[in-house]
Amino acid sequence: MARDIPYLTLFAFSTENWKRPVDEVNHLMGLFVSALEGEVSKLHKNGIRLRVIGDLQPFTPRLQALIASAEARTAGNDRLTLTIAANYGGQWDIQQAFGGWLKARHAAGRSTAEPVSPKDIDLEPYLAMAYAPNPDLLIRTGGEQRTSNFLLWQSAYAELYFTDTLWPAFDAAQMEQALAWYAQRER
Repeated sequence: MARDIPYLTLFAFSTENWKRPVDEVNHLMGLFVSALEGEVSKLHKNGIRLRVIGDLQPFTPRLQALIASAEARTAGNDRLTLTIAANYGGQWDIQQAFGGWLKARHAAGRSTAEPVSPKDIDLEPYLAMAYAPNPDLLIRTGGEQRTSNFLLWQSAYAELYFTDTLWPAFDAAQMEQALAWYAQRER
């Protein structure tokens, strides 16, 4: 927050992560619960708004309630919006946005049978992160050279920074390196 970065989005759990072994998924869900129970007060104290994007329906009622409570508690904060992508995938996001667009079109009295051209379709208001600007920088840790279905629509013009550093070891110094790299880019 020392750099006045207004939005930070972390990819915590992808839609594909459900394919991992059950005990690993359960462990990850436990970590999510622990983080929500233990960190929300710190977020609130520091003026950080927490938002969670993704399909939350498969989560346990307890986890859904913790997410809703954390979002409500931090809703008035404006120093930083921290978004956690949980059970999120960029393809899912585009599909659900298209569903939202169709629903709005139908609510406006437009028939789904009417011809539509691609320029008529504006999905951005229906994307999970419609509340935030598109990212300028996407940092991928762990040595992989792919975006792994993360913010596919929103990252179309983002600068992509790849590092071999694993996520748990990605610290403030690593972030400074990424930001210095980004500052050298011509946009």
